Amino acid sequence: MYQVPREVLEIAEDIKTMKIRGAGKIARSVARALRIAAERYRGSGEEFKEYMEHVARILLNTRPTAVSLPNAVMFVMNRLRNSTGSLEELRRIVIESANEFIEKSLEAVKKIAEYGARMISDGDVIVTHCHSSVAVSVIVEAHRQGKKIKVFSDETRPKFQGRITSTQLAEAGVDVTIVPDSAMRLIVKKADKVIVGADAIASNGALVNKIGTSQLALAAHEADVMFLVAAETYKFSPMTLVGELVKIELRDPTEVVSKEWLENNPGIRVLNPAFDVTPPEYIDAIITERGVIPPHAAVLILSESFGWAMREYIMKGLEESEE
Repeated sequence: MYQVPREVLEIAEDIKTMKIRGAGKIARSVARALRIAAERYRGSGEEFKEYMEHVARILLNTRPTAVSLPNAVMFVMNRLRNSTGSLEELRRIVIESANEFIEKSLEAVKKIAEYGARMISDGDVIVTHCHSSVAVSVIVEAHRQGKKIKVFSDETRPKFQGRITSTQLAEAGVDVTIVPDSAMRLIVKKADKVIVGADAIASNGALVNKIGTSQLALAAHEADVMFLVAAETYKFSPMTLVGELVKIELRDPTEVVSKEWLENNPGIRVLNPAFDVTPPEYIDAIITERGVIPPHAAVLILSESFGWAMREYIMKGLEESEE
């Protein structure tokens, strides 16, 4: 059994328990965990790759839906798998790859903020859902440019991530109002745009995001309100090209009701899906660091950004289908 650094295990646990949340933060945390694992490895050079694969599996098993997580792992591990050399050379490859991913991730948020802010007009009323650091960045950048905007942010039950969004927007000086999730169909009729983040984007442009996103998209479609997604390209899912669906995570019922309530109502089951799927037909545009694209251009982003990963994902998918 390999000795995995405690900090790496803590990062994995924090992702699993949602202390670390948001697809971008999860991806950067995973890259940092791989870097820490490489830096603190004290075994032989012959076992380094196997040790890093072990660490990668620990991280991959934390959250099933956030595609940014396996893409971050693949970004680092693909380079290691295709490299040879001394322990120090292999260690350097992991550390440099992890740092590169983190740097590119942060730079992507800045670019998306710039592109997205251009799509916001002075006087716009904006609706957002859950907490997405990149969606918040778009709104804050538009505010920084002097555009007078008003934001409605729903609570996003059961974990109330919308409250995080509201706090961050208020701290940036944005006019923000928090509303119950159940009020969104009423509120969206007053809006000019809806801006949300993404946990995953399929090859056909469908959006996997926090539960309630698809209902908001449907309400926006009904009200003829523009629905925008802000997403870094590493949130696009290569495996959807070979027909694999993005797994929808089911979380603990006690996020919805108390343990005591469950014990007092043994005949009632509680279903707590963390995400839902919004069809591309309800999405007007996806704002990426490569520019603003229609949802059906997602496959082009996958081809350009993850050609190296797609080959590996596809081969893995074919091997599993033959078993």
